Amino acid sequence: MKKPKELKVKPIKNGTVIDHITANKSLSVLKILGLPHDQSKVTITMNVQSSHMGSKDIVKIESRELYSSEVDQIALIAPKATINIIRDYEIVEKGKVQLLSEIKNLVDCPNPNCITNTIEPIYGKFYVIKKEPVLLRCHYCDRLMEEEEIESQF
Repeated sequence: MKKPKELKVKPIKNGTVIDHITANKSLSVLKILGLPHDQSKVTITMNVQSSHMGSKDIVKIESRELYSSEVDQIALIAPKATINIIRDYEIVEKGKVQLLSEIKNLVDCPNPNCITNTIEPIYGKFYVIKKEPVLLRCHYCDRLMEEEEIESQF
């Protein structure tokens, strides 16, 4: 019996690998990061088998490291994600995203009557009620916001 060739994704020299993304959420991660754009080289792997998660997505971005605000947004839709910084083909930094207990100025309240949706210069502020699945509560109007509503903003 002929053994199938094993295909591997080419390693990146410098950049970021976002691993353990919730399955089928990698396109939302790309949207958060504003990718792809003209010069970006991005590799996406979706629904990869994972002993830890069942299935997961992976995103590799060449020549780019993430800002902390981007990592905070990724944590809202992929709370188990890990961020690996690659330099000269080696992992130099590895960490898990952290879903903060309080989210400021990252998402908007879906309640049209909330003070954050008026002409007042007030930005969204939410408390994390549940981490899996993510559930937020608005500081100003107490409106609950579920994962689907959060993801639709990105």
